[in-house]
Amino acid sequence: MKIPYNKPFMTGKELWYVSQAHAKGHLSGDGSFTKLCNAWLERRTGSHTALLTNSCTAALEMAAILIDVKPGDEIIMPSFTFVSTANAFVLRGGIPVFVDVRADTLNIDETRIEAAITPKSKAICVVHYAGVACEMDAIMAIASKHNLLVIEDAAQGVMASYKGRPLGSIGHFGALSFHETKNIISGEGGALLINDTRFVDRAEIVREKGTNRSQFFRGQVDKYTWVDIGSSYLPGEIIAAFLWAQMEESDAITRRRLDLWGHYHQWFVPLEAAGKIRRPIVPRECIHNAHMYYLLLPDIERRTAFIDKLKSKEIQSVFHYVPLHSAPMGRKVGRSVGDMSNTVTLSERLVRLPLWLGLEDQLAYVIQEVISAVG
Repeated sequence: MKIPYNKPFMTGKELWYVSQAHAKGHLSGDGSFTKLCNAWLERRTGSHTALLTNSCTAALEMAAILIDVKPGDEIIMPSFTFVSTANAFVLRGGIPVFVDVRADTLNIDETRIEAAITPKSKAICVVHYAGVACEMDAIMAIASKHNLLVIEDAAQGVMASYKGRPLGSIGHFGALSFHETKNIISGEGGALLINDTRFVDRAEIVREKGTNRSQFFRGQVDKYTWVDIGSSYLPGEIIAAFLWAQMEESDAITRRRLDLWGHYHQWFVPLEAAGKIRRPIVPRECIHNAHMYYLLLPDIERRTAFIDKLKSKEIQSVFHYVPLHSAPMGRKVGRSVGDMSNTVTLSERLVRLPLWLGLEDQLAYVIQEVISAVG
């Protein structure tokens, strides 16, 4: 494709920092670059503790262990999300309970959560789609009323906020992603934000394969040993070094992405006014991060035709998730509560446009061809 959907961005310092990680003689986890990244996350989000992981999937798996998910425990979540949101809990024997999304933001519909709560409910896992926040005040109130824990799947939410609070810092846990398709990247990578201090000590142990190794290096124990379940959730220092270069430029990266997003949004006003597409909706209380720009076409047939037309012009546009409740594994291990019509219809209409730093020079061409493809 002449214009791909995504193109990973480099600031120019990544390879230098990687070489510095090597020069320091520490390429395994929790070296100086990892510590810089953890401190940056704690400073920027206000989270009590941030721990880099090798993926957002790993961060979600850690959260499932930390809240002690047992077979039969139910986790309420949207169906319109990536498989990791459910898999992290299914691996512990949990049951995903799917509810519909809102028509405006495509986030979990907070008004449908209480109907899904049963005596087996353990937690609510929300997903901030496209870096636009869920209605967290209402969700946290529901969780408090029913004594449930809240995990924020903020894979798409770095540098975004809800009522001034960074995404991932509001629930008991937040999971972030630095996958190459995200705003700030390290190829693969993620982080777990721990906002409830009850879980901090155990989180370090779970992340270190179930050992108290971190306590040993701080001199809190005279030797380290196996004390809990866990796995190897640490990223290597090469990943952290690459990520640190991105974090240093995070504000500039976000500004440029917002500028690209804003150009799309402005140029497609006439198409929306004509009823040919619907643009993304960002509620007033949300500050988004321009993670993606999507359009909603009238139906799946016109979306397919739209993607094909752009492809003929060497522009890659892509749809997104197949709803988990309709997937083979979702039907096997999960269940749905209530009507799922928004999830089904919106997933069939959504198409994502290219959005990456460096697209600026080709943006006018993309906009022109989008307008032409919509017809």
